[in-house]
Amino acid sequence: MARYIRHACAFCALLLAALLVNAARVQVVQSGDYDGNPANRRATIARYQQPRGDILAGGEPVTGSVDTGEQLRFERTYRDGPLYAPVTGFASQMYGTTFLEHSQDGVLAGTDPMLSPLPLWNDVTRGASPGGDVVTTLNRRAQEAAYRGLAGRKGAVAAIEPATGRVLALVTSPSYDPAELSGNGEAVASAWERLNHDPEKPMLNRAVRQTYPPGSTFKVVTAAAALDAGLVTDLDARTKSPDPYRLPGTTTRLTNEADGCRDAPLREAFEWSCNTVFAKLGVDVGVQNMAATARAFGFNDAGLRVPFSVSPSTFDQHVDRAQLALSSIGQYNTRATPLQMAMVAAAVADDGRLRSPYLVERTTREGGETVAGAGAHPARQVMRPSTAVRLKELMTGVVEEGTGTQAAIPGAVVGGKTGTAQHGIGNSGVPYAWFVSWAQARDALEPAVAVAVVVEDASANRGEISGGGDAAPIARDVMRAVLGP
Repeated sequence: MARYIRHACAFCALLLAALLVNAARVQVVQSGDYDGNPANRRATIARYQQPRGDILAGGEPVTGSVDTGEQLRFERTYRDGPLYAPVTGFASQMYGTTFLEHSQDGVLAGTDPMLSPLPLWNDVTRGASPGGDVVTTLNRRAQEAAYRGLAGRKGAVAAIEPATGRVLALVTSPSYDPAELSGNGEAVASAWERLNHDPEKPMLNRAVRQTYPPGSTFKVVTAAAALDAGLVTDLDARTKSPDPYRLPGTTTRLTNEADGCRDAPLREAFEWSCNTVFAKLGVDVGVQNMAATARAFGFNDAGLRVPFSVSPSTFDQHVDRAQLALSSIGQYNTRATPLQMAMVAAAVADDGRLRSPYLVERTTREGGETVAGAGAHPARQVMRPSTAVRLKELMTGVVEEGTGTQAAIPGAVVGGKTGTAQHGIGNSGVPYAWFVSWAQARDALEPAVAVAVVVEDASANRGEISGGGDAAPIARDVMRAVLGP
């Protein structure tokens, strides 16, 4: 009898060991497969069992969380959602995350190991720390001024602090309220369909994900290339620039909107945006030097992140001389995001130095303790300091007596460049109005802000549309908001 009992005990021990081995296999070896199985809702349920951390602008949260009492308990809320949508993106229980909600998801959701003082313990317990906060570099007054200036028109604004690369404003219009996508009901699905099929594309982040022909604002880059190459040594010396200018190897004649562009000095050509002068300058500089200068400013960089990705701005390096002439005045295949053109203005403002733009100042734990900071952003010299000094002089002239007078701010030195970019088949579309600029208080040691504005559907007739008339006042208000009273 004892033998049977021993056998039964051994068999039970064997069954127990097999059960433990199988449990270990499931929990250790196959845990990843089960966690990733779409039918397993535990991870999703756990994700929404605690409030999400906040995104802050100007020290105040622009996001929040609300307890719904449902299985997916906490739902994302937004304060001034359309104003900050290009920065926050959305955090949806149905459609995932975008922009800062996506790139900083680990911090906001509490899953980033750096949030926990005991990360190994969290791994064992499979617990999450309370969601951390993301402190942005945004200037609330500048963000509001940009949004108010666009007033629902299609376009975008980007503003940067030249000396640091901090993004002070990032606005796109028309916009949308990310809160419409936060939950998981029929209303969310309906909002998703409506927003994605809206011909105005309110979910398109035009400031960083849309590229435009930059038009005459690209003449800042062309002027930098010509000055660095030594093709122009005197801003007031007459150039050998015919009007009209026959594009090399073609019978096409390039003309100007302004009068007096024949052989105009660089200063006058810049102030009155003479296409013929800059097209010829680009050809004289040559495609290699033009491409190198554009690349130094950030064109053709597919790796730019702020921390979410930015669509690369492009300058075509495989062009003939006629195409190079058009590329040098911001047409043909030249394309730029508003953020890129703000970088161009920032490089001029900071004596030819350019720092990569960034949106996140620091991340913190729930109680406010800093987890990670932005750190130092090294500068690269994109042009000679002497070239930047002369470009500042040229851009200041545009605002003081050229096409950008509407950007002037009392008590400040403002430099700018207008642009009117043609597009569409046979240039039949309403041109885009551009303005790039920087501003420095007269008693300050350095410029405080660089801005780029593009307006797609400017409220002027085709013959009257200009960056000076439609985009410059928006840039002025943004710069004034940064400079303060």
